[in-house]
Amino acid sequence: MLKPDAADEQACVAWFCLRSHPQRDHVAARHLRQIEQVEVFDPRIRFARATRNGPLWMTEALFPNYLFARFDWKVSLTRVHYAPAVSGVVHFGSRWPIVPDAVIEEIRALLGPEDVHVVSKECRPGDKVQIAGGLFHGLEAIITQLMPGRQRVAVLMEFLGQQSTVEVGMTSIIRHGIKR
Repeated sequence: MLKPDAADEQACVAWFCLRSHPQRDHVAARHLRQIEQVEVFDPRIRFARATRNGPLWMTEALFPNYLFARFDWKVSLTRVHYAPAVSGVVHFGSRWPIVPDAVIEEIRALLGPEDVHVVSKECRPGDKVQIAGGLFHGLEAIITQLMPGRQRVAVLMEFLGQQSTVEVGMTSIIRHGIKR
């Protein structure tokens, strides 16, 4: 029988990393939650993505195609491994690495009670942004001034070979760094 990597083999209940079918980690998590004595942790991230119609809020897996499950490997390994949308339990040959409880707790502490990290839309002068929707859709800019009373920002962008300052609505910008 294959055994997990653990200092104490008496401790059969542990966190394992699972691989899901592509873009089906949320489906795998739902099915795994229905299995008795299996705890599931499927960390998510929520962010705004630029579309022609303006920003659209998306929720995706923090670790695409991976999730975590805590179970007794002697009792539940087969049921977990063959659950719908689960591609398998991550292993290296005959080694089944466990994820320490402290690692899961640290990720949970960073995400909050809903296991979802929301990427803030708060902007400051100097932030790099992308324009979503409208005439300047897809252009990159740098915020130069916030005008919160009017719900607008002034951005510096390169347009037609020149740098120009333009006012756009706060709902038309997306902070840089979230691309998938």
